[in-house]
Amino acid sequence: MAWLLLVVSGVLEAVWATALGRSQGFTRLGPSVVFAVALALSMAGLALALRTLPVGTAYAVWVGIGAVGTAGYAMAFGGEPATVLKLLFLAGIVGCVIGLKLVH
Repeated sequence: MAWLLLVVSGVLEAVWATALGRSQGFTRLGPSVVFAVALALSMAGLALALRTLPVGTAYAVWVGIGAVGTAGYAMAFGGEPATVLKLLFLAGIVGCVIGLKLVH
């Protein structure tokens, strides 16, 4: 259950990071509210997962999911170019996150 909670929290990290960028410095209400709610839920989920999982592993997985999710969304919908090198490096992060899960 802790791993599922951690994955959902990592996805919410990508949501709040994307909303933060779209809030234009908290000048747009909708994205600012999405940012605040997703941030609170993401942190709460991480905190709950840390009851069971070691902090180093859990934090690295959480950040990895959030980073790949944010970058993937930006490439798919935000006009950020998806280059072969970017995709390769993001795949490396995914591989490392899977590796952390496997060695836990």
